[in-house]
Amino acid sequence: MTGLVIKALIGALMVIAIGILSKTRNYYLAGLLPLFPTFALIAHYVVGTERNIDALRNTIIFGLWGVIPYMVYLISLYFFIAWMKLPYALLSGVICWSLAAWLLISLWARFHA
Repeated sequence: MTGLVIKALIGALMVIAIGILSKTRNYYLAGLLPLFPTFALIAHYVVGTERNIDALRNTIIFGLWGVIPYMVYLISLYFFIAWMKLPYALLSGVICWSLAAWLLISLWARFHA
């Protein structure tokens, strides 16, 4: 239970930090904070301690490919905000991310299974 509270506090601190940064002269840094590898650190530690180094290396390589859906999200959002209201643009960006992630997972399973 303590671990859950700590994780919630870390999440809350990130949201506060993003909110504060978004109001500064360097507002664009708010886009960098969510990319801190918090969950990647946890995933790599778990895979690295419960599996072997080859499994960890595969996880790392998949993580590198995993950047593609995020880029698809950012690129699509960049264009969507020009002609959609923000909530619809964000939803459309998430749909694009979901499709790209599904494609990545499908291709990975086909070629690395």
